[in-house]
Amino acid sequence: MSYKYSYLVRFQYLGFRFHGWQKQPNLKTIHLGVDKTFKFMYEDVRFKTIGVGRTDAKVSSTDYAFQLFIDEIIDENTFVNVFNINSPSDLKGISIEKIEDPKFNIIQHPKEKEYRYYFSFGEKNHPYCAPFLVGFLDDLDIELMKEGAKLFEGEHNFSLFCVKPSEKTIVNRTVDFCRITENTELTASFFPEKSYILIVKGQGFLRNQIRLMMGALIELGRGSIDLNFIQESLKGNITKEFRRTIAPASGLHLHKITFK
Repeated sequence: MSYKYSYLVRFQYLGFRFHGWQKQPNLKTIHLGVDKTFKFMYEDVRFKTIGVGRTDAKVSSTDYAFQLFIDEIIDENTFVNVFNINSPSDLKGISIEKIEDPKFNIIQHPKEKEYRYYFSFGEKNHPYCAPFLVGFLDDLDIELMKEGAKLFEGEHNFSLFCVKPSEKTIVNRTVDFCRITENTELTASFFPEKSYILIVKGQGFLRNQIRLMMGALIELGRGSIDLNFIQESLKGNITKEFRRTIAPASGLHLHKITFK
């Protein structure tokens, strides 16, 4: 039986104390927090929520979206305020709009996702930084890492930048934009004097792809690999076993989702 109404909801969350978006038995997840909030807001009203995609444990988002199916029409003027009153402090509603197209599917609809990975290097950060950015203790070659980031742009074989791909996994993906820039947007009094952002844009990413890309750039900055290694890995030419570095999840933020 279908639902009477459908809405696109955008909200923000700090993922540090959550085990990602997807519901899991006996674990605190973003999806569980959202649905608990709706149970307070719309008691005895049938509803269902579907997220735009999965995020890992400790990953945050400044612009996540989910599709709300519900049997009661929603007052869009008061929704955000009511949602924020009832939701946990690390979730914040931003907007809601009624979906008029009955065929709209948040998973299948073409979209571009922008991820940002916040990091610093050279010294240990204040403990309060932990939920937002990762501090690498090594003295990294940031200019070389900037060169390396550009190599990920375009269509490549990302089989080495994916965790446990199956035989059906499409490993050829296109990265529209990949650059490292100095961070001037996410700031706090306890942040290090300098920090950086890896900005990655694309229509779809493999499991842990961006964290593995960031890990490769860290290894590049350490001098463990070179630019040629990244180039060859993106052609699928690296077949020997090597230690892959998955960057910690807490530095990763789903920054923006643009529906085509």
